Amino acid sequence: MKLILTILLTATLSWISSSHAAERAPNIVFFLVDDLGWKDLGCYGSSFYETPHVDQLAQQGVRFTNAYAACHVCSPTRASIMTGKYPARLKLTDWLSGRREFPFQRLKNADIVQQLPLSEITLAEALKEHGYQTMHIGKWHLGEDPHGPLQQGFDRRVPQWNKGWPKAGYHAPFKFADMVDQPGEYLTDRLTDSAEAFIQANQDRPFFLYLSHFAVHDPIQGREDLVDQYHKKLRLTAKPTGPDFILEGNPDDPQPASRQQLDELAKQASHQGYKVLPQRTVKIKQHQDNPQFAAMVSAMDESLGRIVKTLESVGVSENTIIVFFSDNGGMSAANFGNPKRVVRPTQLDAAFSTSNLPLRGAKGWLYEGGIRVPLIVKWPGTNGTRHGKAGEVCDEPVISTDFFPTLLEMAGLPAMPQQAVDGVSFAAALEGKSFERGPLFWHFPHYSNHGMQSPGGAIRSGHYKLLESFENGTLQLYNLQDDLGEQHDLVSKQPAIAKQLHGQLQAWRERVHANMMPPNPNYNPPSH
Repeated sequence: MKLILTILLTATLSWISSSHAAERAPNIVFFLVDDLGWKDLGCYGSSFYETPHVDQLAQQGVRFTNAYAACHVCSPTRASIMTGKYPARLKLTDWLSGRREFPFQRLKNADIVQQLPLSEITLAEALKEHGYQTMHIGKWHLGEDPHGPLQQGFDRRVPQWNKGWPKAGYHAPFKFADMVDQPGEYLTDRLTDSAEAFIQANQDRPFFLYLSHFAVHDPIQGREDLVDQYHKKLRLTAKPTGPDFILEGNPDDPQPASRQQLDELAKQASHQGYKVLPQRTVKIKQHQDNPQFAAMVSAMDESLGRIVKTLESVGVSENTIIVFFSDNGGMSAANFGNPKRVVRPTQLDAAFSTSNLPLRGAKGWLYEGGIRVPLIVKWPGTNGTRHGKAGEVCDEPVISTDFFPTLLEMAGLPAMPQQAVDGVSFAAALEGKSFERGPLFWHFPHYSNHGMQSPGGAIRSGHYKLLESFENGTLQLYNLQDDLGEQHDLVSKQPAIAKQLHGQLQAWRERVHANMMPPNPNYNPPSH
């Protein structure tokens, strides 16, 4: 009799345990990389960077080919992830604290808030309200204390540093007040240590881990062993054809230079060197051949591998959603926050990270190279059931505002449409169901550090993308299905489509009360 009771009790407890596991909310790991370009991963076509762990995640999850950051610089995109709102609606449209004014600017930068408002209900707060343990690791860049992660729904944060770049670089000592480091440590690895510890400590309850790496943002400093590895690989790799750099001008100029004219200018003595050049031109990197940057990509990939292994080792992998994303495109144009900066030919690897080809442009530009980014989502489900389709590729456009409603739906939590007013859940797309996102919008009423482009906005609807520059009102129209590299402007050939999209873009700016740019009373045009 006692044996029978024991068997019944064991079976009952087992059933209760399995029922509890089935009802437990899924863990969420949001793995955010800084400045990672769309082509910077093996599964997206890179032949130089080695990313086996990200590639494996793509085989286990859904890989998006048309995923976008809400801005081509970091803070606005991060704000959109946290709130489900467009940066224009939040009045947080530039990196914090923002680029200072210069006399060459025909327009003044629009005003921005200097922190994510505490009145917003962040994704972390929404999850915390439903019992999640929340942890922020790495880059915040949405305001200084008291507007840091701890005031925005996170139980813990590492490090105690809210700015958008490492305080002392990627090699120890890191000089963070709350982080103990050892000689020889590398920051990407050290942040991963903290992430693993958080997972292990919270394996028995739902958690939200926001691992927001500083990498692969500059300073471009790779881990030494990986740098050596890529130097060896580079020596064994055939040199690619074509120029190392090309010139890009400003299409909003009264007489913008054509591609042919830019290629001719690149041969002239006036356009040698690596700086802001005449005719508002700058150079754009064309090849993925930077060993320092490649090493940063590999260290990031190793970090993801360690996170996945830790999830598996504590037995929560099959109840953990993993999102892999980048906050903007790769830095193919150098950072000219100081327009007088000159990059020496011997220092190119410290200034130009990567190539975004076949995409045009780079971080800081509204062309695809600045805003189209990698996105992979793994949604395994529980008890052997799988929600997300493993190894699938989704071509439907999505944008960073969409994470808020998507993750709430995936977690089985109530939607918050009044908060995530601009986001659209793409959970259906993860399950292979019909999904159509609708138009995507961008608004950047500022001058960028990465090139001499005019401020502007953009809309993508279907395969068409319209860009509007704010200095002279220049419009550009591209069919991304036929012209991924945005080389063939269709405004004159398809004026009706350009007019329609321009009207939608203007109407959207009015709906979100987007800040616009006043004239610069101190405007002093450049001498060349």
